[in-house]
Order: sequence, then structure tokens, then C-alpha cells
Amino acid sequence: MNRLIKKADVLVEALPYIRTFAGKTIVIKYGGKAMVEDELKDGFAEDVVLMKYVGLHPVIVHGGGPQIDQMLSRLGMKPTFRRGVRVTDQATMDVVEMVLGGKINKEIVTMLNQHGGKAVGITGKDAQFIVCKPFSAKAWAQGLSHEPHGQADEEYGFVGEVDRIEPQIITKLQQENLIPVIAPIGVDRKGKPHNINADLVAGAVAGALKAEKLLMLTDVRGIRGANNRHLPTVSRKDVERMVKKGTISEGMLPKVRACLAGIEAGVQKAHIIDGRIEHAVLLEIFTDKGIGTEIVA
Repeated sequence: MNRLIKKADVLVEALPYIRTFAGKTIVIKYGGKAMVEDELKDGFAEDVVLMKYVGLHPVIVHGGGPQIDQMLSRLGMKPTFRRGVRVTDQATMDVVEMVLGGKINKEIVTMLNQHGGKAVGITGKDAQFIVCKPFSAKAWAQGLSHEPHGQADEEYGFVGEVDRIEPQIITKLQQENLIPVIAPIGVDRKGKPHNINADLVAGAVAGALKAEKLLMLTDVRGIRGANNRHLPTVSRKDVERMVKKGTISEGMLPKVRACLAGIEAGVQKAHIIDGRIEHAVLLEIFTDKGIGTEIVA
């Protein structure tokens, strides 16, 4: 009986959050081990489908860097990175489209559908809803780090940055009660596909949709301060100061940049959470304490 009462308590705790977020858009960047381990994949799919059934509108943006590397290796191609960014020539772009827009995207769609959802996979090429511009290493360094400016820009091939989002296709899918699953491939003004950092796509999509929340699934607990302590809540200004000081660096930088861009565009809160925890999405959205770091305006 006590176990049943505890289950009821969980539902009661979730009720005010369900009431608050019903009808609201939640953009989730899906990546890391949550995309690899079967138990975590099932838990993620259950979380997303449950969100949909209780009236929220989840939108998924996924990555796939390790899977791209595996395919390149199978084809005898060597991945090349500069500043943590994949150099993408035409042959690599073909592989990126095949892995992100084909294999991974459809696997996520199938997984959500098998758990009772109705998901549809798209890329930024569909209805040209992610329009991009060429990636700039100088802008990347100036926007994200304390590195000295003025270095010559470098050639990255078909790597893009989000120029604008045309969200009509997403809102249309939401109106049809479908779950959009987005592969981070954009097109330039000539229709050429480009590889875009999935974190930045998630931030831009969340901003364009004026999402209630942006959730970034990672393989760490969240943001840590100068004393290496986990920070459950930080302000946008605090995060900007931490970036300038170098407290936030490396792989966390694109995630933080995406969160800040989303908040600046109208997202209410951004969350960086540990996707290695089972049902991490539900724990962050529907419980009083949450499990990650929330960034507030």
C-alpha cells in the first residue's frame, strides 16, 4: 500500500507542472549516451510520448557525431576537426546526410512510434525551414571564448550556422498532433545542404517557436561553477560572465551558446541535464527539484 501511495504522490507532484505546461512547446536536444544505451533510449521515448499525451508539444532535435564517425571509418574516410568543428567536404556531407537525415532520424521516429507516439522526421531541407550561412571560425571564437581575435578565418567546407528558421512546417505538424524529429541539416540560399551543430539548431528552433523550455541532454550533470560545484540555477548574465572567464569551456560552450540564444529569442527557461539518468526529461520538467542546471533570463 505504501508503494501505491508513493506513486500517487508522484502524480500529485507532477499535476501543477502538467497544468502549467499544457499546450506549451518543449524543445529537446537529444544526444550523448541517451541516444546509445537501449534502456536510456526506451526511457527517453516514454518521456516524450507521455509529455505528448498530457498536452505538451515536444520537438526533438538530435545529433549523431559518433555515428557519423563510425560510418566514415567503415567507408575508409578519416574525420577531420578544427576547433571541435567537423570539416565537411562534399563526400563527408553525403555521409552526414545519410547518417543524420536517414539512419538516425528514422530510428528515433520509429522508437517514438513504437512507444505510442506519432512522430515525423524532417531536416532543414524540408520546406527550407533551416536556412544557413557559412560557418565562421572567427565569429565562433569571438562569440564563445576568451581567445584572441583577429585570426584568419578557416575553410570548413559545407558547415553552416543558422541564419533563420522558418517554423511553419513545425507548427503545422504540431497542429496535426505529431512529434517533429529534426536532423540538424540546413540549406543555404542556393539550396546546398550544410552540416550544422545540433545544439545551435535546437536553440534557434526553440527561439523561433517561442518555446516554454529548451532541454539539452548531455553526459554531465549540468553547469559547474568556479569551485567545481554543481549549479542548479544560473542567470543569463552569470553564464555570460563564466564564459568570458573560461569557467565554461570546450564541449559545454555550444550548449550554453544555444541556451543563451534561445532565451534571448523568447524561450522562458533553458535546462542542461544529464541524459544518463533514466527518465531525465520527466524528472526535470515534472518534479520540484529537477536534476540539471536551469538558465533563466
